[in-house]
Amino acid sequence: MKTFWIIIFFFPVLFFNCGSDSSNNNPAIAEAIAAAQNWLSLVDSGQYPESWQASSEIFRTAITQDQWAKTMAGLRNPLGNLLSRELSSKKYHTTLPGAPDGEYVVIVFKTSFANKKSAYETITPMKEKDGMWRVSGYYIK
Repeated sequence: MKTFWIIIFFFPVLFFNCGSDSSNNNPAIAEAIAAAQNWLSLVDSGQYPESWQASSEIFRTAITQDQWAKTMAGLRNPLGNLLSRELSSKKYHTTLPGAPDGEYVVIVFKTSFANKKSAYETITPMKEKDGMWRVSGYYIK
C-alpha cells in the first residue's frame, strides 16, 4: 500500500507563517473548523461529487467534479473507514503562497483509518465573497 498521498488544489503545501493571526481566539477559526468538518463528513461517507459541490470556487475551478470523484475514490477508498479524527493544529492566514489574499485557516487533523492507522489531513477552508467558509485545499499524508 502506498504510504503517501497528496491532493492539493490551487496552492502548495501550507505550513508557512505568512500573514497569520497568532490568536487562536479568532472566531473565524471556529467557523472554518466547522466548515472543514462538514466537508470531511461528505468525503468520509464517499459522497465525493457532493464534497466537490460544497467546495470553494477556486477548488471547483482547479478540478472537475468527475476528476475529483475518481481521484478520491482511488485514494480514500483503500484507506477504509474512518476510525478517529483529532484536531492537531489550526492557524489563521490572510495570505498563502500561490493563492489570492483573503481569509484562510490551515487545519491539521491526526486521523486514523481502518487500513491506515496514522495519517495527517491538512484542510484549508477559505472565506468566500458570500461570507461562507468553503474548502479550498486538501492534503493527506
